[in-house]
Amino acid sequence: MAGRIPDRDIAAIRERVRIEDVVGEYVALKRAGADSIKGLCPFHDEKSPSFHVRPNHGLFHCFGCGEGGDVYKFLQQIEHIGFVEAVEQLADRIGYQINYEGGGTSVQRDRGTRARLVAANAAAHEFYVAQLREPEAETAREYLTDRNFDAAAAKQFGCGYAPGGWDVLTKHLLRKGFEFKELEAAGLSKQGKRGPIDRFHRRLLWPIRNLGGEVIGFGARKLFDDDTMPGKYVNTPETLLYKKSQVLFGLDHAKREIAKGHQAVVVEGYTDVMAMHLAGVKTAVASCGTAFGEEHLQVLRRLLMDDNFWRGEIIYTFDGDAAGQAAALKAFSGDQRLAGQTYIAIAPDGQDPCELRQHSGDAAVRDLVARRTPLYEFVIRGLLAEHNLDDVEGRVEALRRTVPVVAQIKDNATRKGYATRLAGWVGWDDIQLVVRRVGEEAKKNRMGGNGSGAKTTGRPGAAPAPAPLAEEGSSVRPAPNDPALFAQRQTLSAALQYPAIAGTVFDSIDAAAFTHPAYVAVRIMIAKAGGATAGLGGAEWVAAVSDHTDDLMIRALVSELANEQLPVRSQNDVPRFITGILARTQEAWVGRQIAELKSKLQRLSASEEPDTYMTLFGDLVALEQYRKSLAAQAMGSEADSAGV
Repeated sequence: MAGRIPDRDIAAIRERVRIEDVVGEYVALKRAGADSIKGLCPFHDEKSPSFHVRPNHGLFHCFGCGEGGDVYKFLQQIEHIGFVEAVEQLADRIGYQINYEGGGTSVQRDRGTRARLVAANAAAHEFYVAQLREPEAETAREYLTDRNFDAAAAKQFGCGYAPGGWDVLTKHLLRKGFEFKELEAAGLSKQGKRGPIDRFHRRLLWPIRNLGGEVIGFGARKLFDDDTMPGKYVNTPETLLYKKSQVLFGLDHAKREIAKGHQAVVVEGYTDVMAMHLAGVKTAVASCGTAFGEEHLQVLRRLLMDDNFWRGEIIYTFDGDAAGQAAALKAFSGDQRLAGQTYIAIAPDGQDPCELRQHSGDAAVRDLVARRTPLYEFVIRGLLAEHNLDDVEGRVEALRRTVPVVAQIKDNATRKGYATRLAGWVGWDDIQLVVRRVGEEAKKNRMGGNGSGAKTTGRPGAAPAPAPLAEEGSSVRPAPNDPALFAQRQTLSAALQYPAIAGTVFDSIDAAAFTHPAYVAVRIMIAKAGGATAGLGGAEWVAAVSDHTDDLMIRALVSELANEQLPVRSQNDVPRFITGILARTQEAWVGRQIAELKSKLQRLSASEEPDTYMTLFGDLVALEQYRKSLAAQAMGSEADSAGV
């Protein structure tokens, strides 16, 4: 029986894995401070980056939706796996040998359902690639060579071949130790009339990979006229790994180029992706078994993010037919800020990128992307093409059709610019009339709104923005920008982020120094975890603190505090800042004690209770002196941190 993973191995793996490398495979990250990098959150749809990673602390936190934690938590959330499997995946990533308690390193354990499905897909891919070299696969090889894809291109994109036998792959994988239920769950096999059979037969295959490079499914292309499988293309069915609305073929090859070049090219098929990449357009991707949709767009947006996110471009290679026009209109009516950076590229004679490369070469493919047309222009000109602009009636009808479309453009300057261009495209002499009509339509759109006069955000049909974290139990979420609580908040952040520096001084600060119930709860949790002098740090320390509550809001607050950027110019300023902020919190606490003592003294009579009065008065004098020393210490540290 398999043993458990010891805590020392969990801590060692967490320490050795760079969280920014793991997160960076799913999100484009940009520097945001001395120890913070940020990107668009992969756990909720957002347009401004509120997702932060703290490399020196091994933590992530989204200030928009509240998700946060260490590298294990990130992997669990993004891949929908359990804790044990997250540990094992990261161990495999860095080549760390886990010593399972109760069995040693030789324990053969089930590495979790997801990992078994990944392993099955990897073994299947290895089998399919080998089959492409066999005599039976000659037609598949000819299909590739006829489209100018040589053996190196096939290897680069992992092309393979499913042989003609009913259960050749299934038997091969069963011999390797996989169970039929695993092969069925991975979408590789299915139950036939006489037993388990392969899902794909006599087809050219492409592996579909996730952002981490794991094979999660396959796309299969028909080669023979007598192939009875339905459809020219068949994909892996929906599985635990393969979600067609979220995966993009070629993204494992393109992700770094997309993030670096701030451009993504969306094509329609596997060979189109290959043609684009081989021609030098290394940002091309394609949806798999379904139309390109909103979830695909979210994946690309996270990779395109930079300091000025909307600098990025998405280029669609739509066909010039009615379906392409409909797809463009759909994109037009979607996210307006993104639509302004969306382009359409249409090859001459309705060719797809693969055909264009075949007939005209690599340069023609690159030129296709370079000659892209802005989405707005493509849609408007497409509508104008449906009208006869040579007579007045046709021009009037064209304006009636296109003015409401131009009015949908939300950016005022862009809308006016296209209104002016519309007049020129139609051939209407009174340009200002067209601009005015567009403006009137836009005003109608704004007045229509949502019927309540309230402002709406985002695109039509989009999910509402995340609501503030709800109140949990007796906890009330503190406002992060409350100036009266700044020092308390930053003191807790310092203890969570730099416990070795906060040390004994922080541990000497009583929970009574914190006036907000949520901050009091966090202070008590830190004490229960052993205090700042417990000898822990990074994600391990934050996890130890979080484990002392079941209150989801408080756990989210701990994650938030552990990831907030402290107001320092460099890491060298951290110790001075922490010294000052701890002193500032203590000073406020002592100030409240002084106020209480003064109140008591006012209620006492020095003549009637002289001993009590003098004792309290002595305490007051001592506290006043202590408060002055703390104030001086705080001011000195703040001046040093500011470079004064």
